[in-house]
Amino acid sequence: MRFTSVKQFLRSKEWQLFRQQIILERGPVCEYCKETIVVSKAIQIHHTPIELTDENVNDVNVSLNPENVKLACIRCHNKEHDRFSGPVLKKKTKTVYIVYGPPMSGKTTYVRENMQPGDVVVDMDRLYHAISLQPMYDKPEGLKYIVFGLRNQLIDNIKTRYGNWNNAWVIGGYADKYQRDKLAADLGAELIFIETDKNDCLYRLSYCNDYRQEHIKEWTEYINEWFNNYTK
Repeated sequence: MRFTSVKQFLRSKEWQLFRQQIILERGPVCEYCKETIVVSKAIQIHHTPIELTDENVNDVNVSLNPENVKLACIRCHNKEHDRFSGPVLKKKTKTVYIVYGPPMSGKTTYVRENMQPGDVVVDMDRLYHAISLQPMYDKPEGLKYIVFGLRNQLIDNIKTRYGNWNNAWVIGGYADKYQRDKLAADLGAELIFIETDKNDCLYRLSYCNDYRQEHIKEWTEYINEWFNNYTK
């Protein structure tokens, strides 16, 4: 079978078998930072030194060559591709940041790389996971109002600076300029835009190896909706 794109190839049986074989042979250890990758779906297979592209995806010496891949954790894989870059922050305390952008832009990754112990993070995805124990990014409709209630309580605590936390991070899409500017004013927050091209978001969706990849149609709609509604 000939593949028309990397996205199509990463869904193929050939790639899945190759990926499993590499993991079995090398073990769940990142070849860059040497850390064990606990969650199997978080294991990334990085094509290097020859990057996988739509033009060479049908060349098995590139796409399915064990000598042209390295096993990586998500963070190291992102660094290799220079993904999810955002502004460099100076270390502060009691500062509120609103980190916004489209689905699959890397908002949570950015927060992880910049937060400090003692910071508070408000993330709808994690709130759903915390009260349901469903797979990450699975958002049962019946829990929506409970999750929004928890989020609003956390936002109120941040607004009043209640509690002994260092910095606060509020993660969300916030495509509408009025909505995010109002929230920033209410919280006295700095806005951080994780700017990402729509095609990059769709491409990342194809290799994320979690609940979102198993529901690509649903998450593609989320991405399209964000870009359709975004106002600068």
